Amino acid sequence: MTTNHPTVFLLMINGQIEGANFAEFDDLYCKYCFVFGHDWIPTSGLEEGISQISSQGHGTQCGLVWNFPLEITFKSTNPFGWPQIVVSVYGPDAFGNDVIRGYGAVHVPLSPGKHVRTIPMFVPQSTSTLQKLTSWFMGRRPEFTDPRVVAHGEGREVTRVRSQGTVTVSFNILTKDMKKLGYDTTDPHSPGLACPSPHDL
Repeated sequence: MTTNHPTVFLLMINGQIEGANFAEFDDLYCKYCFVFGHDWIPTSGLEEGISQISSQGHGTQCGLVWNFPLEITFKSTNPFGWPQIVVSVYGPDAFGNDVIRGYGAVHVPLSPGKHVRTIPMFVPQSTSTLQKLTSWFMGRRPEFTDPRVVAHGEGREVTRVRSQGTVTVSFNILTKDMKKLGYDTTDPHSPGLACPSPHDL
């Protein structure tokens, strides 16, 4: 027996990581990955990727431009664990080693349409002067083993960080069958559609 009542909804995301502003650094590239709850399943597209290297334009204020494409489709049975995108930016230090220049994360917008988000970035800090000197001489700066930790709350409260730069991401969002399952993405007060805290994912 067939039924016309859907049991899952679809979230279709495309867009791009447009670029970044890091006043002190140049020749940077970025990596991205999506972080999502247990009920979410990617059905097409890429969960992660790495961009080309971009350089600051001389005499301009436009910063770094990547225009790196994003495209992925998810299916899910409920909105808990709504996807986030985690962006990590890397570039060379004075010795030519690739080091982390910033981490950041933002939830994928809830409502259909075009959205632009500016993500504040941060870097982990050494906890002592000795560690700072050692990491500088060794060319190894503090960084997360898995950048997905940026989208979660566990352990983040004990990490010392410093704000550094911003990344701009544009999203084009389409959803299918969310209203049929009782979720109205045009109404921010719709039950179950509030973005969960990173601690909840």
